[in-house]
Amino acid sequence: MNSKDKPVIVVKRIKKTTVGHHGGTWKIAYADFVTAMMAFFLLMWLIGSTTKGDLEGIAEYFRTPLKVALQGGSGSGDSSSVIKGGGGDISRESGQVKRGETEAPRKAYNLKAAQAELERLEMVKLKGLKRRVERAFDTNPKLRQYKRQVLLDITSEGLRIQIVDEQNRPMFELARAEVLPYMKDILREIAHVLNDVDNRISLAGHTDAKPYANSERGYSKWELSADRANASRRELVAGGMKEEKVLRVVGLSSAVLFDKADPYNPINRRISIIVMNKRTEESITKDAAIVEAGDEEEARSAMTEMGAGN
Repeated sequence: MNSKDKPVIVVKRIKKTTVGHHGGTWKIAYADFVTAMMAFFLLMWLIGSTTKGDLEGIAEYFRTPLKVALQGGSGSGDSSSVIKGGGGDISRESGQVKRGETEAPRKAYNLKAAQAELERLEMVKLKGLKRRVERAFDTNPKLRQYKRQVLLDITSEGLRIQIVDEQNRPMFELARAEVLPYMKDILREIAHVLNDVDNRISLAGHTDAKPYANSERGYSKWELSADRANASRRELVAGGMKEEKVLRVVGLSSAVLFDKADPYNPINRRISIIVMNKRTEESITKDAAIVEAGDEEEARSAMTEMGAGN
């Protein structure tokens, strides 16, 4: 075949070129960055809102090795050398303790400081409640005239709210436990703010020392003061206070006078509402549990004696 007759084969090679682009990797990197910043600012917020006592406890937790926390032993500051007393400072013979010194106990979490901080915060809360009660009587034209009969103070038990009698304005019907209308208004106004705190309350009824006319029938001022305290509890609940907030209702007759110099003073007739702090609440609950346990033990002993007698 002649070379002129040979077919001409043309090979066309197409060079593929790719245009560079960013793709989606930058989005992943940016998401990681945002997540890390969010975690950082969350950590800063937690540190800023945590009390000093809690911070010390957290720091002590991370300074304590897991083995020491579970099994006891030397503190976390012991020398990293496997030989006791090893390390760069040859004057140390037992980890952190130098020669001639006794090993000091590892600093424990300061429970007293934490308890004191909780009590301080609770006191701030009760003082705030006191201001809200005072403001309620200042801003309510209907109740402003009764402001002199509502006495507030902070005691070792908590916030004490005392509603006292005046000579011409008693809180209850004479020698009875029926709440008068203006006393209902006072109690129901107080009920609105008592739900602002989770503290439980104690109610006590008080009378003056005047002889009680109906005492010959077996109904004395002890029963009267207790009935008046319970009637006050019902009005607080009717005013919106949660019923489970009441821990104790007692009648004290004239045993605890407001005006000891004048036992007949009308101010001695009063209702005392104590918004209890946690210490008082725990003390009352604990005492009640002890009494209940004692009653159960006494009942079991009596049943045992009865069984032996039969």
